[in-house]
Amino acid sequence: MKTIRWGIVGCGDVTEVKSGPAFQLIEQSSLQAVMRRNGEKAKDYAELHGVPKWYDKAEDLIHDDDVDAVYIATPPSSHMEYTIMAAKAGKPVYVEKPMANSVEECEEMVRVCEAYGVPLFVAYYRRSLPRFLKVKELIEEGAIGEVRFASIQQTQQIVQKDEEGNWPWRVIPEQSGAGLFYDVGSHTLDLFDYLLGPLKDVRGFGMNLADSYPAEDTVSGVWKFESGAVGTGVWNFSSYKNEDDNRIVGTEGEIQFSTFDDKPVVLVTDSGEESFYIERPKHIQQAHIQTIVDELLGKGNCPSTGKTALRTNRVMGELVEEYYQGK
Repeated sequence: MKTIRWGIVGCGDVTEVKSGPAFQLIEQSSLQAVMRRNGEKAKDYAELHGVPKWYDKAEDLIHDDDVDAVYIATPPSSHMEYTIMAAKAGKPVYVEKPMANSVEECEEMVRVCEAYGVPLFVAYYRRSLPRFLKVKELIEEGAIGEVRFASIQQTQQIVQKDEEGNWPWRVIPEQSGAGLFYDVGSHTLDLFDYLLGPLKDVRGFGMNLADSYPAEDTVSGVWKFESGAVGTGVWNFSSYKNEDDNRIVGTEGEIQFSTFDDKPVVLVTDSGEESFYIERPKHIQQAHIQTIVDELLGKGNCPSTGKTALRTNRVMGELVEEYYQGK
């Protein structure tokens, strides 16, 4: 039985619990090597998690013959570079979200991976979580009738500078592509793409209302779904609270759920309310990584590919395009 041997480029915080351990817990999967520019930190990670090899250069990990597939967990500004490097080495790629800094970079990643015949997966792991699969099941079984509209509202307290007085990379557009809208707002947009079909005819505004860091801190938008429903969204990252709420409304009821908060999925109809609490897994990417391993072994398909993630990047770009023009 074949085992997919993984290498991680960028073994930072996101890999400690959310993703890294999953590669070792899934059957026919192992974590063979990790890389970080700080070699001592890469070594510490390898020793802590029982990983055989560590590197301080991405190219050394990517060209390791004992690595079959590469997980890229660096900031988005380097996603394209490492994806292309892995593709040219013939290695399947699993890249963190957002997929890249721009639509053009995403398109190039898809093009190169197709040219070299390697699959490209993206870490929009909510497509594989049981909580959101329940939302999809309710929609598809007609629990709310025909979908008419959907709404997103997310607020978050403003991020703070670090001990050295610097803003985190997630609000530095050169490193992250935009602000927290790209980093966390993308999850819900991608989820809606999965639940209701691609978004099109997108219109929106990006603004910086707090005037604190270089990126936008507020985004509002409207769009159509290819399914015929319409959607609205508001994201504010300079609010007094951290909260997000989503609604999908149909002809016979609505579904209420949160992308990030540990709340139940709620079905509301004329008959009353029904709640479905589905516990969040410890390693939140494990189910998604399982779909990738299954696809690489010819046993299934991952629901988040380079092409689906490209659609999400395109929508985000359209929503904040006006803000970044001339910057």
